[in-house]
Amino acid sequence: MSTKFKEIISTKEEFEEFRSFIGEPSQRAANKVIPFIDEHCRDFISKSPFLSLATSNSEGQCDVSPRGDAPGFVTVLDEQHLFIPERPGNRRMDSVQNIITNPNIGLLFFIPGLGETLRINGKAYICRDPELLEKSIVNGRAPLFGIGVEVKECYVHCAKAFIRSELWNPDSWLAKEALPSAPQMLVAHTKIPNVTADQVAKELQEGYTNRLY
Repeated sequence: MSTKFKEIISTKEEFEEFRSFIGEPSQRAANKVIPFIDEHCRDFISKSPFLSLATSNSEGQCDVSPRGDAPGFVTVLDEQHLFIPERPGNRRMDSVQNIITNPNIGLLFFIPGLGETLRINGKAYICRDPELLEKSIVNGRAPLFGIGVEVKECYVHCAKAFIRSELWNPDSWLAKEALPSAPQMLVAHTKIPNVTADQVAKELQEGYTNRLY
C-alpha cells in the first residue's frame, strides 16, 4: 500500500496491539447502544432541526450529506422506523444512488446549543409512500420522495468535539468577511466560461429564497 502517511495500522492484529495501548471502552460506552428508538431518542429527534446522513456505494466510496428543516421534520414511525423527507437540492442524488446499491446508512442528529449528539445506524430505503409524503408538506408542497430508515443502532455521542471546537460559542466564530466564499469556490471548481462569483452568489440567493421547498 503506497501512502504518504507513516506508521499505518492496517491489520486486525495491529489494531489489537493498538487497542492494548489505548485501553478498552468504559462500561457506559460499551453498553450505550440500543437497537430501537426509545422515548429519549424520540424526544431528541423531535427537537433536532439538522442531521448528517452518511452513505456509501457498493464499492465503499463514502458520502456525507446534510439534511435540515424545522425541528421534528424527521418522522418517527415506531421504535424501528423513521422517515426523512427529501427537500429540493442540486439533483446530484448522491445519497439516493448510494442507498440503491448499498442500503447501510448512518445518521447524526444535532440540536443547536447541545454538545451531545444522537447517532443512528440502520438500513435505508428510497420511499414514495403517499401518506408519509403528505405528512411532510411544507408551504403547500410535498416532497417527491423521502428516505425511510430501519433502525439497528441508537446511541448518544459525547460533547467533547463540540467543547474542543467551541462550535456553539458565538465568540469563537469568524467574522463574516473572513468566511470562505462559496460562490468563489464554485467558480474555481466548475470552471464554467463567463460565469462570475457575483452571478453565482445571486443564483444561490435566489434558490435560498424561492426554492427551499
